[in-house]
Amino acid sequence: MPRLELVSHALCPYVQRAVIALTEKGVPFTRTVVDLDNKPAWFSALSPLGKVPLLRVDDAVLFESAVICDYLDETLEPRLHPADPLERARHRAWIEFASTVLNDIWRLYTAADEAGFDARRTDLATRFDQIEAVLSEGPWFGGERFSLVDAAFGPVFRYFDVFDSFVDLRLFDGRPKTKAWRQALAARPSVQGAVAPDYPERLRAFVVRQGGYLGQLALQVEQAA
Repeated sequence: MPRLELVSHALCPYVQRAVIALTEKGVPFTRTVVDLDNKPAWFSALSPLGKVPLLRVDDAVLFESAVICDYLDETLEPRLHPADPLERARHRAWIEFASTVLNDIWRLYTAADEAGFDARRTDLATRFDQIEAVLSEGPWFGGERFSLVDAAFGPVFRYFDVFDSFVDLRLFDGRPKTKAWRQALAARPSVQGAVAPDYPERLRAFVVRQGGYLGQLALQVEQAA
């Protein structure tokens, strides 16, 4: 068994994917958290893109969460990707779709005003309509078996667990399969343990620092409390 070290950031959803995969496989690993606003020299030397996650495998270094998760799935049991090549390719496509949803979430919490915020919310509603149309009967993306698509979407839904505390986006109304999938992922131990207990407070503070409309809503709720 190689020595595994995951270089992380406290809020990064792509790091969470790797943590979930490692946890599902039950392998020991260490986690090193870096401050991306003050990157240490050793990190900059290891990360070609200056991003997390990185996975140190003994003396080798992998970057990009999709590559890391595929490596873990190819080398460690239990396998989280489907055995069938076509279905495996389909799952990889939906993992990429999850990255698109994360980009839409970034646009949501950085929208400067209400009009921009509402437009981004509409974009996300469209994404979740697309997801609703392809989901199985659950509890997971592909049915009874937890997969790397589930690992990719756990961090997606976690954002809304925090956003729900200060805004009603109503993104899961009328989307029962997506709502049930979100709830199943929130209860999964590997998903729960992918972040530190103070994640909600950290994310809320981060959103406020962006200075956008969503951060203003968060501040209004805090001031009214």
